Amino acid sequence: MLILGIESSCDETAAAVVEDGRVLKSNVISTQIPIHTLYGGVVPEIASRKHVERISQVVDKALSDASVTLDDIDCVGVTYGPGLVGPLLVGTSFAKSMAYAAKKPLVGVHHIEGHISANYLEHPDLKPPFLCLIVSGGHTHLVRVKDYGEYDILGRTVDDAAGEAFDKVARAIGLGYPGGPKVEKISYEGDCDAIEFPQAKVSDHPYDFSFSGLKSAVLNYLNAEKMKGNEINRADVAASFQKSVVESLVKRAEMAIEEFGTDTFAIAGGVSSNGVFRAAMEEMCAKHNVRFVAPSPILCTDNGAMIASAAYYDYQKGYRSGLDLNAIPNLKLGER
Repeated sequence: MLILGIESSCDETAAAVVEDGRVLKSNVISTQIPIHTLYGGVVPEIASRKHVERISQVVDKALSDASVTLDDIDCVGVTYGPGLVGPLLVGTSFAKSMAYAAKKPLVGVHHIEGHISANYLEHPDLKPPFLCLIVSGGHTHLVRVKDYGEYDILGRTVDDAAGEAFDKVARAIGLGYPGGPKVEKISYEGDCDAIEFPQAKVSDHPYDFSFSGLKSAVLNYLNAEKMKGNEINRADVAASFQKSVVESLVKRAEMAIEEFGTDTFAIAGGVSSNGVFRAAMEEMCAKHNVRFVAPSPILCTDNGAMIASAAYYDYQKGYRSGLDLNAIPNLKLGER
């Protein structure tokens, strides 16, 4: 089966063609980073307009790169949540129109499920069950993947997502947007033990994450140093902050391995392209004799390929979406 996947939940307009949920035939991503960098973060209204401008060309190129036409496509998959409501509406409206005009089945896909499915493209032999940690600008989820499309959420962030914290700290130390790659780059020049930042624990929910306190601790440190007239070493701040985030993520992943057991642990989402995080996860998994898998960096960012892969398995389970499919910005994993 050939699935056309469309993704527009934030600031990437993306489309891809995937065969049988595993074989990548094309993957086209039009990023808006240069535009939103001017504002220090994503401006939803601007993102929506740029999606409208680009989505038709991106989908056409995805079909062209795969050397297929819309007639060859068996199903159209599209992200319908969670995400920014305006951008989501652009993608869902376009996908519904295309599916209706071409008389093709339509499958609405959960964005986080898409991130998990990126691992199926990278590792064709990967099959559930396994544990997965999804870490991105909008989401931090630790889940048990019981089967295709079936998940137990062990923990999630109660406030800021990890990627959101990266962006806010990057802005505070003058690195700009997007924060994740810039914090990682400068961190290699710093000492990760120079400053001891806290790691929050959520009482009664050991697998949940909290990063707002860490963000506040960084801001308080910066303000205190400025008041003292001390020069701030941005590299040390970045490295120490990053260490706290990574340790928080890895500790909960290790707890899940010890409690639930698994032979495979996967990561996904934009922050999973962070080299320090990947290395720490790989080391921890090796200690427990657990296979560690992760997508290539291009598949960690928002993309249409992961949506097409997820749509394939949803389709196989009999899920179909009607023309009443709507954007749901706060859609929970496992909901339909």
